[in-house]
Amino acid sequence: MDSSRLFRTSGTVIAAAALLISGSALGDTSPRATAAARAYGATGAYGAGGAQSSPAGSRHGRGAGDGQDGRGLPGFGSFGAGGSFDSLGGLGGGGRPGDAPLLAPLPTALPPALRRYYAQKLTWRPCGTSGFECATLRAPLDYDHPRESDDLKLAVSRKKATGADHAKRLGSLTVNPGGPGGSAVGYLQHYAGVGYPAAVRAHYDMVAMDPRGVAGSEPVTCLSDTEMDRYTEVDQTPDDAGETGELVAAYSDFADGCAARSGKLLGHVSTIEAARDMDVLRAALDDAKLTYVGASYGTFLGATYAGLFPSRVGRLVLDGALDPSLDSEQVNRDQTAGFQTAFASFAEDCARRRGCPLGTEAAEAGDRLSALFKQADAHPLATGKSRKLTESLATTGVISAMYDEAAWGLLRTALAAALRGDGALLLKLSDAYYERDSRGSYQNLMYANAAVNCLDLPPAFRSPAEVRDAIPAFRKASPVFGTPLAWAALTCGYWPVPATGVPHRIPAAGAAPILVVGTTRDPATPYGWARSLASQLSSGRLLTYEGDGHTAYTRGSACIDNAINTYLLTSTPPPAGRRCS
Repeated sequence: MDSSRLFRTSGTVIAAAALLISGSALGDTSPRATAAARAYGATGAYGAGGAQSSPAGSRHGRGAGDGQDGRGLPGFGSFGAGGSFDSLGGLGGGGRPGDAPLLAPLPTALPPALRRYYAQKLTWRPCGTSGFECATLRAPLDYDHPRESDDLKLAVSRKKATGADHAKRLGSLTVNPGGPGGSAVGYLQHYAGVGYPAAVRAHYDMVAMDPRGVAGSEPVTCLSDTEMDRYTEVDQTPDDAGETGELVAAYSDFADGCAARSGKLLGHVSTIEAARDMDVLRAALDDAKLTYVGASYGTFLGATYAGLFPSRVGRLVLDGALDPSLDSEQVNRDQTAGFQTAFASFAEDCARRRGCPLGTEAAEAGDRLSALFKQADAHPLATGKSRKLTESLATTGVISAMYDEAAWGLLRTALAAALRGDGALLLKLSDAYYERDSRGSYQNLMYANAAVNCLDLPPAFRSPAEVRDAIPAFRKASPVFGTPLAWAALTCGYWPVPATGVPHRIPAAGAAPILVVGTTRDPATPYGWARSLASQLSSGRLLTYEGDGHTAYTRGSACIDNAINTYLLTSTPPPAGRRCS
């Protein structure tokens, strides 16, 4: 399997990329399949440690050092170059929301050292797909100690509002697909800027910025492509001391590679800092308030912005929400259970279809899949290429298809082939998840994913012994995925930079209404997280999608889309308790 943190994921998920493997959803032309197939891939990050959108070390994963205590840093604010915590009840309690401190807003007065960043004007130029423009935003590497020589150059893109009536334009709508590590610029140019509802695109300039450390914004790098191939193949269900040592060595080598290739940037890619960058972008766009749609990890980024700058919140949609109050271990267990729930839905659907590769009884599907993983562990499957399908790659391939039910048809075909000894399709699903192209080149998704996750929270585990102690609880959450996901959560235990973040609650007192969207059978961001975030936010309003897949907006539900569109266009959130299917 792989090794990183847990999973953070993007709005339209890996499933979209998976569908593009064959150019279709295997005959599925439903609105959901069509939307997924044209979407800009995802940002899962399960490999090497997690499943995007969350944590494997998790959205929280982190730090090789001891857990941080929220101590203030010199200068502007505390908690990792940016926010501060009002501690209520301390940090103990194993991730219980009530025990987590509050994220306090930053002072409204702008420090003199930051004025030049807020005063900058963006210079736009044509780029990418026709109709899009690009610019570069400067941000300080360290908000507490800004130095021009250390400034970061962040990639920004926009597509101007399509409506002819300038008087009806509503400003900028910034989007982020999640990850962490997903390219927001890529998501904008390949999907949101052309695929979001026409009414929304008519009234808003569609905008995206790659967060620091991601894609076009000073990307974190860690391994060569060949080294990354080996990393994704490492056995994440070690059977003996030798295999355990190999896994630990892989995590350590990955961390050392990031330190050697990325240097001091590794200590400054936290979500707090990325949220502060978004406020600099808001000012550069000449918007008084931030209007934003964030999916998966993008909800954590958006909620963090609200917590730091509640008076500058415009219309925020947080779709596929993360719960910032949980510690890494709890997040990983919750997400493990989420993938089990998604697999159960897949198994029930598969069992009703002729020729289901996992049999006609949904209750037996887990055992059949586990047997396939065990087979790949002992004898990796041929793929028609020099690379073989290991257990880790097979698990990642299955995980990737859990993000969107439109990919289930492809997964059935891939599993049927694997049971015949052909691992080619599962390998393609895994490669799509890792953003590995046909030439063997990787985007920096997995590197940024680890870097952000391991900075945002202390690690779930710090030793193999701690993982072994936790495996029974993970297997209870998921008999199929529990063991590999428990081991995946060890990644951040070897990270070279101590975590700067801690679990915390985000009240964002005084913010305008914030719309939190949760899907009842979401595999990567369990529904309970959306409920928790909505309850933490002083102005949170929960919108529920009763269905499968990761995130809900623009994925086929007219009820969801209408509610979100109305909110974005009129500031009117849906009634409390609104549920859609």
